[in-house]
Amino acid sequence: MTADLLRGVMPVLEVPFTADGGLDPDGFDRTVRHVLATGVTAVMFPGFASEFHKLTDDERALLTHRLLDITTPRPDVAAVISIPDHATRVAVDRATAAVAAGADAINLLPPHFLGPPPAEVHRHVTAVLTAVAPTPVILQYAPAQTGSAFTARALRDLAAEHPNLAAVKIETALPGRLAEDLAAGTPALRSFVGYAGLQLADALRRGVAGVQPGCSFTEVYQRIWRLWHDGDQADALALHARLVPYLAYWMQEVELIIMVEKHISARRGLIDHPHCRHPARSLDPHERAGVDRFLAEFDDILRPL
Repeated sequence: MTADLLRGVMPVLEVPFTADGGLDPDGFDRTVRHVLATGVTAVMFPGFASEFHKLTDDERALLTHRLLDITTPRPDVAAVISIPDHATRVAVDRATAAVAAGADAINLLPPHFLGPPPAEVHRHVTAVLTAVAPTPVILQYAPAQTGSAFTARALRDLAAEHPNLAAVKIETALPGRLAEDLAAGTPALRSFVGYAGLQLADALRRGVAGVQPGCSFTEVYQRIWRLWHDGDQADALALHARLVPYLAYWMQEVELIIMVEKHISARRGLIDHPHCRHPARSLDPHERAGVDRFLAEFDDILRPL
């Protein structure tokens, strides 16, 4: 049943902070409920869009449990808990604790600090897959951010050894090619595209399982996904084409799109303040104007809350 929910638009939840950088747990709850109200069947936390690297262990645990408190009573949605921890022992402990607390699936970011050898990355990934089996795992493949490299063959070999490897989140150049290769192999592997859905048009043509963007304008991604799967491919591609110029600029820096999404969420009334914890990327006047243009252009989809 969980596998059926791991499809379509799977937003990565942002973390609201107060103006002075304090955690805003109630704002996080509002964010979760708003995103689920858009009709998505799964959400992920914590990811790069969640500023996971700027959260304390206690904050991350608190928000994880608040998310699971909301999703656990709902059989129609899945909570995907991400495990970005670098130490294998810590990653295994946190992954098994998340499953015990009610996580429906695990998102696994391979270790990358200081360039661990490929054999150690493989050891880390297999340790987590084994520890949480049969809970589904999505392996996050983001070489630009992590330096970790996997071939399609290596990913399929992992899936053959560990049937709970349910999908791969691809954040590379030409993600559609890798997605198609994974789907055509044995065993077949499903794929999600990340990178804010910049390559979503090509990914849709190649039959990806879903997209994992940020969460400040989930409705736009939902509209694209629904148009495509309702048979209105031309309208889906046209809407995505309107989105691409914004994404192409914002995705030049990960910290930039995180800050932009916080500003969009605050302008819409989803969160109280667009604060990103320092070190952060500020917006200059032209970038703020870009947010204004974005909100005006997609006003028919993104209404203030």
